[in-house]
Amino acid sequence: MQGERDVALEVWRNDAITVSDTGNAVVLEPADDGSGIGLVYVPGAKVDPYAYMYKLSAIVEDGYTVVITKPTLNLALADLRPLDDFTGSVPGISRWVVGGHSLGGVKACQYANENSVVGLALFGSYCATDLSASGVPVLSFEAANDGLSTPQKIADAASSLPESTVRVRLAGANHADFGDYGVQPGDGESRADDADIRRQFAESFRAWVVSIEN
Repeated sequence: MQGERDVALEVWRNDAITVSDTGNAVVLEPADDGSGIGLVYVPGAKVDPYAYMYKLSAIVEDGYTVVITKPTLNLALADLRPLDDFTGSVPGISRWVVGGHSLGGVKACQYANENSVVGLALFGSYCATDLSASGVPVLSFEAANDGLSTPQKIADAASSLPESTVRVRLAGANHADFGDYGVQPGDGESRADDADIRRQFAESFRAWVVSIEN
């Protein structure tokens, strides 16, 4: 599922963000000094990594580096590369949040116990790995009209996450709203505004990171 070119170009043209392609990932870095914290973001199955640039770009504007992986065969669970294959491309960052969309979030859960990981951020996703006693801080974005990672599926898997998990419900949003790649078969109807979702990602991520650092 190809990313929408026009919104990706907005990120390339954003003077506050530096974009680079390492071959195995797309790296978005703040043009000015950043926070020292990065997010490794794993795309959903068969979704173009560039489709996530716009929605995540406000997080970068807030000073956080984002590394969007390019999974093997475009399938996160088929990607056997270790986390440091992606974090190693940004040597100035020592503290990492891992996250991802849909099956990419399932893969991120597998990375969550790495020594450099300070948190897990799920975007329309849930864990197949039991992290309930891990102590890893978790942020979960859940779309109200998601027809794939439905609110019920996320609720059914909630026991795999710590009780301290912070949940953010995106009113009117569907599964495809986590990126910009058009309509996805089996999804619910979107009534959400893309710019508003982008803003919610940034505001919630920033507040959550500040809370786990204090």
